[in-house]
Amino acid sequence: MKISYNWLKQFINIDWDPNKTAELLTDLGLEVEGIQPFESVKGGLKGIVVGQVLSCVKHPNADKLKLTTVAIGKEEPLQIVCGAPNVAEGQKVPVATIGTILYSKEGEAWTIKKGKIRGEESYGMICAQDELGLGEDHDGIMVLSNTLTVGTPCAEVFEIENDQVFEIGLTPNRSDAMSHFGVARDLKAGLIQQDINKELITPSVSNFNIESRTLKIDVEVEITKLAPRYCGVTISNLIVEPSPDWLKNRLSAIGINPVNNIVDATNYVLHELGQPLHAFDAAKIKGNKIVVKTLPSGTIFTTLDGIERKLHEDDLMICDGEKPMCIAGIFGGINSGVTENTTSIFLESAYFDPISVRKTAKRHGLNTDASFRFERGIDINNVKYTLKRAAILIKEIAGGDITSEVVDIYPNKKDDYQVFLTFDKINKLIGQEIPRDTIKSILASLEIKVQNITESGMGIMIPFYRTDVQREVDVIEEILRVYGYNKIDFKEKLNASIAPTSRFEDYKIQNIVGNVLASKGFHEILANSLTNPDYTKLIEDLKEEHTISMLNPLSSELSAMRQSILFSGLEAISHNVNRKRRNLKIFEFGKTYHQYNSERVENKHLSLLITGNRTEDSWAVTQKKSDFYYMKGIITNILERIGLKNENTIHSTNAVFSEGISIVASKKELVSFGIINKSILKAFDIKQEVLFADFNWDNILEAVKSNSITYKDIPKYPAVKRDLALLLDNEVSFKKVHETALQTERAFLKNVSLFDVYTGNKLPNGKKSYAVSFTLQDVNGTLTDKKIDKIMSKLQSRYENELGAELR
Repeated sequence: MKISYNWLKQFINIDWDPNKTAELLTDLGLEVEGIQPFESVKGGLKGIVVGQVLSCVKHPNADKLKLTTVAIGKEEPLQIVCGAPNVAEGQKVPVATIGTILYSKEGEAWTIKKGKIRGEESYGMICAQDELGLGEDHDGIMVLSNTLTVGTPCAEVFEIENDQVFEIGLTPNRSDAMSHFGVARDLKAGLIQQDINKELITPSVSNFNIESRTLKIDVEVEITKLAPRYCGVTISNLIVEPSPDWLKNRLSAIGINPVNNIVDATNYVLHELGQPLHAFDAAKIKGNKIVVKTLPSGTIFTTLDGIERKLHEDDLMICDGEKPMCIAGIFGGINSGVTENTTSIFLESAYFDPISVRKTAKRHGLNTDASFRFERGIDINNVKYTLKRAAILIKEIAGGDITSEVVDIYPNKKDDYQVFLTFDKINKLIGQEIPRDTIKSILASLEIKVQNITESGMGIMIPFYRTDVQREVDVIEEILRVYGYNKIDFKEKLNASIAPTSRFEDYKIQNIVGNVLASKGFHEILANSLTNPDYTKLIEDLKEEHTISMLNPLSSELSAMRQSILFSGLEAISHNVNRKRRNLKIFEFGKTYHQYNSERVENKHLSLLITGNRTEDSWAVTQKKSDFYYMKGIITNILERIGLKNENTIHSTNAVFSEGISIVASKKELVSFGIINKSILKAFDIKQEVLFADFNWDNILEAVKSNSITYKDIPKYPAVKRDLALLLDNEVSFKKVHETALQTERAFLKNVSLFDVYTGNKLPNGKKSYAVSFTLQDVNGTLTDKKIDKIMSKLQSRYENELGAELR
């Protein structure tokens, strides 16, 4: 939000340096992010002075040029070559001296230099209106009043406005500060705490006067819930023309382009007092009637930007007797606004429901100065006062008469908020006692009225426009904000208590797993929980009736809560692959959302996505493609790191996968993973294979809590390895080999691993060869060869009898 310092000074008489004022505003919570200088004429006419043409003769070497001598208040007049047809002896003219910087219409800077033109020296430039930025005329030089003194800086002649503009990073809750008056009110409160008492100057409306009642516009508000207060008045016999310079300068300083005196007046009051206004051409209001209502869904309405919009049944509209004229509080229509031919207007000032305005603005993709303020809440008690202020200003700059009574439809008065503020609570939250007189002074400066005071606290009345201050803690925050955070002392002693927490807390397990994944080259992503509802059609397991749709979506692509965590990950994969990043490993902790009958359910997940090679291209590493077994190894590492081992593996029926398996514990799925179906990848324009793992995080947390940790001494005696080469049927899995071994020898067998698999034409049909390594260890002594041979014989026998194995 831009705030003009000169404009701000109209409300509070302060002569501080802009930087000092910016510091105080920042301390008050209105963070000044930057200060930009503003000049009503670029360059500020620096180096331009009033000169007098002493002589003017034809250039000896050019028919269309003239050779002049010009006095500029120095001892020696300047010789200047001029090409303007209207230059003449005796004129007072603006002269750009050597070194002066002028600007083109496009803002390009160029410097006046000493030069030779057709053999004659020139020591400056006699300027035209457009060359100075004072207008559009370039037919000749600008001739000034003969009463001006030679050598006077032109910046003084033309009253160039120099201003400093604060860029304030306004937080959404501070709707009370969305104007110059609102900022001045805060500034006054801050100055009081520095023992500087300044009067807050408000524009007077005492000279508001109804000249006649010749143009009455009837007003009907059909839905007072959406328009709790609606005011209006007519002004006739106007002359629409460009605004005066002072008004143009005020608007230009804060980045608003002047249009005409009527539109500029409404914009001025909007930024002055924070109340949006709208001026309708009274001649275009059919039936001399305003109706505030909603229209049937699908009604076509063309807005001021020329775009045809289909209205929603909840969009509040300002209509006349026949047609809609304006989207209430947001944007006007193309055929009802003020033009150069307008001679009478109906001026609207209203309070529209913030939620209704926000929903309508988002539906139509509109964001205007008016909707910005209505969405956050304005001062409903200021509506009529602002209307009078704007009417007086319009009369001042456009003429005309007020030709109707002020219509004020306000059926249900809005009450201020009542809060009881306890002194103990103030001291406890702030951590320091603030004098009670100081508290009362701060509240008064914020227009918060003290109703009664007791020993324990005070009853206060908070203005309705302070939508962000409705609770006791909100009031305490306001007191501290104005009192000054910098005044709160730091204690030398810091007391803190440590609360006992379980090692199974969700965030702790997340950190453990996140660190494991980061060590393996994964990057964490944080995706939007809103998604495209059409994604549910890609997976058979997802049902449209289980989708939770947004009532007020930002766009159709973000109109539903996600049922699967997969799609946001695929969007990230697609985005990166399209930018030549094809080797990716990403993970996300997030939630999915489901509507089951009348119940809404949230499930927490961890997703992994891998695509491309395992490592980036390097001369030192042989590239290896990420595959199913690579993903399985990572998942196994994660589960083992959090203490989950030897869980059951089953075939996954998840429609996401072309090939996939699930790991379960106590009949609950911990994770399913596999290769994503190509039909799903095609929807995201991904042509390479992508592996996906979906952890049911709630089940993971439950399984981890039931897991106990057993600590053992490090064995003192050595382990022994023995290998067997087994010829097995193709149907026999290593899992069966592993389980059989552990069932056969429980005491000394510590590990069973598969280090080679061979299939080929040298083996009988339907056979394969497994090279299996067995690690044996006795924690109480060294294993003897005799004992080792006995164990291996037992294993061999069991394999032969149960698995039909043969030793190779």
